[in-house]
Amino acid sequence: MRADAARNLETVLSAGARLLATDPSASIAAIAAAAGVDRRTVYRRFASREELLAAVYKARLDAIEQAIDAARLDRAPVAVALHRYAEGIVTVNRTWPVELGRMRADETIRARRDGFIEQVDAFLRRATEEGLLRADLPAGWAGALLRQLLHLATDELPDLDAGQAADVLVETYLRGVGRDRT
Repeated sequence: MRADAARNLETVLSAGARLLATDPSASIAAIAAAAGVDRRTVYRRFASREELLAAVYKARLDAIEQAIDAARLDRAPVAVALHRYAEGIVTVNRTWPVELGRMRADETIRARRDGFIEQVDAFLRRATEEGLLRADLPAGWAGALLRQLLHLATDELPDLDAGQAADVLVETYLRGVGRDRT
C-alpha cells in the first residue's frame, strides 16, 4: 500500500472510531467528511458500512494486543507491567474510543476480547501471588476495578498525557484514595 493510501486508511479508521463512539449510526459520508477525504475514497477501500465497522474494531483490537504485548504482563516486574499496560490502554482508548461491546455478537471479536481479558486476569493473579494485590477481595474485583480505572483515566484526565494518566491510575489502584492511618 502506498504511503498516502496508508495514511488515508489510518485517518478514515481513526475518524470512524471517534464518530462511532459518539454516534453508532454514523454514515460513511460523515466518517469520510470527518477524515477529510471524499466518500468515494472510503468506498474504494470498504464495500459497505459493515466492512468499515469491522476494520475499525479490528484496528482497536490490534492496538490492544500491541499494548498488552508491550506491557510484558507475563514477565516484567508487576508494577512496571501494570504501568506499561495502563499507559498503553489509555492511549488505545483515546485513539480508538469505539466500544467493543457493540460487536460482542461477532465471534472473532468476542474471542479476541476474551483472550485479552484472560491475559490480564492471569497477570492480576500473578500480582496477587506476588503480594502486590490483596488476596482477600471477591473474585473478579481487581479486574473490574482496573477496567473502570482505565475508563476513568481515559475520560477524566484529558489534560494528562497517557504516561501521566497511568501514574495516577497505578497509584490509585495500588494505594487507594484513603489516608493511611498507621
